[in-house]
Amino acid sequence: MTDASPFVALPKPFWAAVFFVFGAIVGSFLNVCIHRMPRGESLVFPGSHCPGCGYAIPWHQNIPLWSWLALGGRCANCQSPISARYMLVELLTAVLFAATWIAFGPAAPWIAVVSSVLIAGLIAATFIDFEHYIIPDEITFGGMAAGFILSAFVPGMHMLEHTAEAMKSSALGIGVGAGIIYAILRLGKLFFGRQHIGWQGDQRILFGESSLHLPAQEVPYEELFYRKSDAVRFRARTLEMVDRCYWNVDVALRQDRLHIGADTFDPETVLHLEATTGQVELPREAMGFGDVKFMAAIGAFLGPKAVIFCLMLSSVIGSIVGVTLILLRRQEWSSKLPYGPYIALAAVVWIFVRGHILEWLVRE
Repeated sequence: MTDASPFVALPKPFWAAVFFVFGAIVGSFLNVCIHRMPRGESLVFPGSHCPGCGYAIPWHQNIPLWSWLALGGRCANCQSPISARYMLVELLTAVLFAATWIAFGPAAPWIAVVSSVLIAGLIAATFIDFEHYIIPDEITFGGMAAGFILSAFVPGMHMLEHTAEAMKSSALGIGVGAGIIYAILRLGKLFFGRQHIGWQGDQRILFGESSLHLPAQEVPYEELFYRKSDAVRFRARTLEMVDRCYWNVDVALRQDRLHIGADTFDPETVLHLEATTGQVELPREAMGFGDVKFMAAIGAFLGPKAVIFCLMLSSVIGSIVGVTLILLRRQEWSSKLPYGPYIALAAVVWIFVRGHILEWLVRE
């Protein structure tokens, strides 16, 4: 699959333009994935439509890059604004696809193709993680399978020549990627797994159907109860249920148990729970399990060396971004930040400059 002879006859700018156009088309599909995957919606039905008015978008108003500009970033039917993210994803995908051809060119066309496949997954994961703080299993588990299979056909993705060596590198990449990030996740849970939130005087908190309502924020339960051992803890000055009240009592709420002093309840049977307190202790994660699977998927495509590089560079990038946001007062120290986008950016850097990185490491 590395025979480049059919590509050499055509000028390099021609194929760069082909990759650019194809990248824009793929970017249009990625926008569908970014919007629908986190919501559990079908990627096929219904067709492209305005999320505001439901207007079915005809093909001539759904041309990548051009349509958003021609319509001024608005729906042709209801004139509601269409996020610039749609244009950005299409342009970013087009540029990076073209860059893979320019970087690898006629000498290794299939590396350009497989790199484009990986980049498409990185872009989808990045924008979903930014908005929803999750990376869907379709991207992570699908990426592991695709990376392992494609490594057999394109060993050059691992800078190797033989199929067996590339598949071994892919398997090691999956294991190292998942293992290292999972170890970091566990250590982070051990040292930073609790967050204390307090306020002036006793304030009312309410345990709703799907989230915990604090005086200044609302926290979905899915962000609190990652493990069965995770618990919301506090000392309640007063606590009200449908049929009883408590005063000055310790409370611990887990996924399957509610402890109020010496009493224990099944949370599913508690119809109302309201309390006043001055502080709550919330469980939290250093990073999500989606990051574990995401790094494993990158390892499947690029191997264990890439995993180590992505871990180091993404940590640096994430630290710089986090500290900058804090200094600009756009973020609090305890605020949640998506880590997937920094891993994705580090992987893109590896794709394009890995040869130089490995040469530098050998010289050192």
